[in-house]
Amino acid sequence: MDANASANQALNLGKGDTPLLELVGVTKAFPSIVANNDVSLSVFSGEIHAVLGENGAGKSTLMKLIYGVLAPDSGQIRWQGQDVAIGAPAQARSLGIGMVFQHFSLLESLTVAENISLTMPGETPRGLEERIAEIGGRFGLPIDPRALVHSLSVGQRQRVEIVRCLLQRPRLLIMDEPTSVLPPTGIPALFETIRRLASDGCAILFISHKLEEIRALCQRATVMRGGRVIATVRPAEETNETLARLMIGRDIPTAARRPPRPATTPALQLRNLDYQPADPFGTTLKNIDLTVRPGEIVGIAGVSGNGQRELAAVLSGEATLPRAMRDSLSIAGARCGDWGADKRRRLGLAFVPEERNGRGAVPEMSLTKNSLLTAHRFGMVRRGMIAFAQVRAYAEACIKDMDVRCSGPGAEARSLSGGNLQKFIIGREIGLKPKVLIVSQPTWGVDVGAAATIRRRIIELRDSGTAVLAISDELEELLEIADRIHVIFRGRLSPSLVREEADGALIGGYMTGGFVGGHDARTAVTA
Repeated sequence: MDANASANQALNLGKGDTPLLELVGVTKAFPSIVANNDVSLSVFSGEIHAVLGENGAGKSTLMKLIYGVLAPDSGQIRWQGQDVAIGAPAQARSLGIGMVFQHFSLLESLTVAENISLTMPGETPRGLEERIAEIGGRFGLPIDPRALVHSLSVGQRQRVEIVRCLLQRPRLLIMDEPTSVLPPTGIPALFETIRRLASDGCAILFISHKLEEIRALCQRATVMRGGRVIATVRPAEETNETLARLMIGRDIPTAARRPPRPATTPALQLRNLDYQPADPFGTTLKNIDLTVRPGEIVGIAGVSGNGQRELAAVLSGEATLPRAMRDSLSIAGARCGDWGADKRRRLGLAFVPEERNGRGAVPEMSLTKNSLLTAHRFGMVRRGMIAFAQVRAYAEACIKDMDVRCSGPGAEARSLSGGNLQKFIIGREIGLKPKVLIVSQPTWGVDVGAAATIRRRIIELRDSGTAVLAISDELEELLEIADRIHVIFRGRLSPSLVREEADGALIGGYMTGGFVGGHDARTAVTA
């Protein structure tokens, strides 16, 4: 018996001698990397089992093997003790394996029941309505089957994804970063649902970079590093520090934080901005006032879908304002509300969008060519000719500076894990030495080591005199890096809170609109 199997046996939870799912010596290689190397893993009925690892450790590839998206090169996948070859997600679902993806796949113009019926052949939306309501009530996931998806909050959309899986009666449910889209108040309800599923006999494979969640929820955790399983542990018996050390092989780096010394003249300013997006399902921005000065980090908190995407588009130049609203936005002293993204970048603006692939980087292009997309004006194009040696050197510097795990500057962006691509994009923008950096969801889906590196670099950039606006759904992240915090709710921006007064209860009140209509959540908290 190999070391991985021995570790699993030693931590057997007493659910029975035969695991529901067992991987034995599974290997999956791609042209430039071995993603999974001799991986063994077991999951028992009724168990909540975490899979931990830094970005690029092989977690996503492993889940795709289990769900039938990919096939292993060698090794066995056993279901209830029998060898199986899972050739497609439909086959996985027929066995009883369901998966809730980090990024939802719902059609906004359809109802909840219509969306669910698309993955259940032979079922009609009307015929599913009663079953959706019954499942929702049973597992604490109330949802209106006739509601249009575009009218739902992010948390409600996640309920739809979970209910869709539950209607297929899964024996094993894979959940990929399920809390990344939820406000802090929504997490306990999700955990209660997961515990109910487990008590009903459903096994849960839980993927998260939030170590507190793993320790509170999961009975066992398989830790991966470099495509291999390096430990199987009981999270409740570990600390965040020991789990992180297992994941990344070293202590988490920390940044020395100095008190802010912001300048008096704003580097970025919005005045009385009203903005109606072209997207009919977008959020209207209302009477936005925002100031960011050189040498400070201003955070934008809030539940996803409250106008963060629209605010980033207005500031970056992806969405330009009418000429009459030119004065609503100024960057480095220039009134530029009607300017496009390129002209704003010439003023010293850098931007890291929420979506890595397709907006932050072109998936099919190399990292070298992706560097050229925003760094071209730094002497890399002369008389229409590209200085490829200089561009390659810039990409290599980004890779080294941010510890990007890849095969080199010639690697295609799509070949990188999400976290490593995020590190590259942030390194590319920081390397421009911007006057203003706007970064949206800086560590979304990023492991603890990479997140610490990204946050440290953002703080260092602020200390060098750059004005930074950080938009994040991770409240703890903003409390760590931001000097001031606003909360956005239904397109409105709360009053500014200095870091010292921005406690969780106060911001939680703001996240539910406690500042709207003249009501200040600070009064409610202290009353």
